[in-house]
Amino acid sequence: MKLSKPFALLLGLILLLSAVGCTPKEGGSSNPPEEETHQSALPDTDRSGNPIQLPEQVDAIISMAPSITQTLLDFGMKDKLVAVDTYSALYFGLEDLPTFDMMEPDTEQMAVLNADLVFTSGMSASTGADPFQPLREVGVCVADIPSAESLDAMMEDVRFIAACVGAQETCEELIRQAQAEIDQLAAIGSGIGEKKKVLVEIASAPDIYTAGADTFMQEMLTTIGAENLFGDQEGYRSVTEEAAVTRNPDVILTMVDYVDDPVGEIMGRTGWENVTAVENGAVYQVNTNAVSLPNLHVVDGMKQMAKLIYPDTYAEIQDPFAGETGA
Repeated sequence: MKLSKPFALLLGLILLLSAVGCTPKEGGSSNPPEEETHQSALPDTDRSGNPIQLPEQVDAIISMAPSITQTLLDFGMKDKLVAVDTYSALYFGLEDLPTFDMMEPDTEQMAVLNADLVFTSGMSASTGADPFQPLREVGVCVADIPSAESLDAMMEDVRFIAACVGAQETCEELIRQAQAEIDQLAAIGSGIGEKKKVLVEIASAPDIYTAGADTFMQEMLTTIGAENLFGDQEGYRSVTEEAAVTRNPDVILTMVDYVDDPVGEIMGRTGWENVTAVENGAVYQVNTNAVSLPNLHVVDGMKQMAKLIYPDTYAEIQDPFAGETGA
């Protein structure tokens, strides 16, 4: 099933907005000691720095971002979800739950669900207004988690979610596993001498959208030993076909999941015939969720990217999406 509005593009646009005005405060949430109880570890501010008052017991949760929903599922919290955003429902098979548009959430209907905690992200506040203020005013705990710009910030976001719902022990084990895999990829990537130039397409031509510096996408590419084609530019941005062709990527990775054949679309572009990636057939589709949702699953995205860009160098690494078609 395809979405009428591609989530990867939506995510990129919101990340750009959140980088300007919705980033977490310096220091953010810290990692609570594993031996602390849920009650003693309750955060008193969210990842945007807003004061929050969490209930001692969280039994009913609304998640308004796929990255947060997936993290809650990782923690075994499916039974505590009482509603999710429409993308979460589609991506994670939660269509049986009430759903809300993350851009225009119906807070009156949310209030009826009597949630103990509502997790939000910078996506819902992209216009500058807080659509969840009515819930705050009636005493619902609303915790905001802006889109992370780095892998470290991403892990702190996951720790924050865990602290809110009492899943610190599970969280720390998942982070330990993820960090070990990142370290393994980084060790291999650091030994790569001739780095390939990679273009990551979040949206396809004629309105190409990509990731530049100060994004977790840049960090993912750097970690595996690749060069981001637009790493000299800041944030998530649109680029022209001429600029992409002139920079001549060695590899093109597409996150596009809203056209039937995104690889074929790139391979067939007029004027791209002499681009190295096209000439060598080094154009690949990556799993959209794994490379766009800011949570621990980006490790799977990094593995897939590494295998596609440097198949021989990363021969010992398993591609978690091998054999899949599409995102």
